[in-house]
Amino acid sequence: MKKKFSAVKQYEKTRKAIGYVPLRKATLKDYQRIGFLSGLEVHQQLKTGKKLFCRCPAGIYNDDDDFSAEVIRHMRPTLSELGEYDGTALMEFKTRKEIVYRIHNDTSCTYEIDDTPPFPINREALEIALEISLLCKLNIVGEVHITRKQYLDGSIPTGFQRTAILGVEGEIRLKNKKVRLLQLSIEEDSCREISDVGHRRIFKTDRLGMPLIETVTYPDMFTPEELREAAEYIRFLNRSTGKVRTGMGAAREDVNVSCRGGSRVEIKGVAHNSWIPELSHNEAFRQYALLNIRSLLNERFPEGREWKPVIKEISGHDYPFKTPIIAEACEKFGKVLAVNLPGFHGILSHFTQPGKGFASELSDRLKVIACIEKPNMICSEELEKPMAAVDLEQVKSLLDAGENDAQLVIWGPEDDIPTALETIEERCLIAFEGVPRETRKSMPDGTTLFERVLPGPDRMYPDTDSPPIPLENDYIEKLKQNLPPDVADRYRQLSEWKVPRDTYFFLLRKNLVPLMEKIHRKTDISHRFIGTFLGHTLKHLEGKIPPHPHFDYEKIYGLFSYLHENGLDPALARYMLPEIMKHPDMQFGSVLTTICFKKRKEKELLAPIGFLYEKFKDTARHPTRENAIHWLMGQVQKQAAGNMPLAVLRLKIEERLKTMEA
Repeated sequence: MKKKFSAVKQYEKTRKAIGYVPLRKATLKDYQRIGFLSGLEVHQQLKTGKKLFCRCPAGIYNDDDDFSAEVIRHMRPTLSELGEYDGTALMEFKTRKEIVYRIHNDTSCTYEIDDTPPFPINREALEIALEISLLCKLNIVGEVHITRKQYLDGSIPTGFQRTAILGVEGEIRLKNKKVRLLQLSIEEDSCREISDVGHRRIFKTDRLGMPLIETVTYPDMFTPEELREAAEYIRFLNRSTGKVRTGMGAAREDVNVSCRGGSRVEIKGVAHNSWIPELSHNEAFRQYALLNIRSLLNERFPEGREWKPVIKEISGHDYPFKTPIIAEACEKFGKVLAVNLPGFHGILSHFTQPGKGFASELSDRLKVIACIEKPNMICSEELEKPMAAVDLEQVKSLLDAGENDAQLVIWGPEDDIPTALETIEERCLIAFEGVPRETRKSMPDGTTLFERVLPGPDRMYPDTDSPPIPLENDYIEKLKQNLPPDVADRYRQLSEWKVPRDTYFFLLRKNLVPLMEKIHRKTDISHRFIGTFLGHTLKHLEGKIPPHPHFDYEKIYGLFSYLHENGLDPALARYMLPEIMKHPDMQFGSVLTTICFKKRKEKELLAPIGFLYEKFKDTARHPTRENAIHWLMGQVQKQAAGNMPLAVLRLKIEERLKTMEA
């Protein structure tokens, strides 16, 4: 008797067949086996007052329901200079999207909606971008040529983004290797997407046009951890200038991933570097799984044999379905379509990503290209909530399906069905070839969703509205004079200062090393103390105290300067900082009053030691001398803070105990 097919068992079988292992268990050998290869495109907003090609303010955001007007656009592709259409542009045109832009008068002008030519490029932004290019050891171009990069997803109202390459062929230094940089460009940021449902996509234009740099690496990273390290390094390098924006959305990575025999796939808009290892790991194995699917299909269909799906319409009246989702679709749309995929038995449930089979590749494209919201299909190999057995047999009979076939039931608005059927056939045919070049959207669980076909070179062409900008050698040499130290040198500096290693990430991410140096120059407090204070105390407090709008890190410089000028122990800063973070406009003297600080002399501090020691001996379970010292320190250290260093306090307590025990 033939065994009953189980989609879940097939999923597990194929997951093992390709040797998928979770990220936490993966080793270098696993990545070498599949040929993991990856690079980065790091986007970073620059801290300027104005946008890149107009004079609107940059960095001001409006609420989603706060706008002055709406503009509606329908995008169409244009031919490149060579008479070619870009594949991404054609795909976006197929979606028939209505693009809505919500505009606020405070943050937008006629340039954003392509009713005004661009202003001259923001020179402040250009200078910051050139400084970062020099930090990346890139070769600076002799002239800046602004080009147009076509985008028909609606993220830019003009349908193109103005961008310019500033430097090429640089490098950064990681712990164990150098990573080559392909180029650094300056460009205008895109709109913020609010929603994308059906054929209607809504954007806000407050972020549009803000100056942005894009740092592109070669595919020199061979493990997910190397990839994350490179992303962190570039982020630290950008922030070391103190001239870039921080916060959610200010920096975003596009992660390019492939495996041996696969294709370059771009994971777009990764907002958190902590997501990078999981996303790149799963994408490489997704491609490895697609290559396995290709092998299976090519075995079943020898070269030269044509493949074509079989399609039949089904009415809910003629075929009363037991599966709730199909019954609901019939009621909503009147008809559904049954699709037979010859030779695809076991393919739809083939592992691609954790919790997903190949069927999700089809469903995702129906959402993006045909604009049919999920749920938009059910298949014969569902991993969860499978089709009722009686319905499946009914569909198979209608389609005259064979044992090696797989089946889909799809639904949606009548106008979208032709595109849906074309999309399914196209994606199935691509499965015979391997891994499609595409961009994918990152998800918090480490998986990705199809976003669009990967753009090609045909979308680039010169911007005739912007003349070339010459970069004189004297100007570039002048910029070199004021560059911050290299990130690798910062690591070495922190190590030489004996700053705890667990503070490095926080100090570099927040660009606090210049603040450390400034405090040290003013007060002569050791770098180790300052680094520990910032990397431990400040970090801990930032996780507990919501930031006040008026609090900035210069308040910490003022705090240590005040303690130094008044002869107070720097350790007092630990007690003062929480109050300063909550009330940054309060005078430091008032902060001391708030924490009940009192100036005390050594005699006054040590006066209660005798009484406290007798109390300790009466109550302690283990009245050892060392325990006594620790307990006494705990009793008087708050009063000592600001009056006596804790190391000195311990010595004084030890001396007092010796006298008392003599």
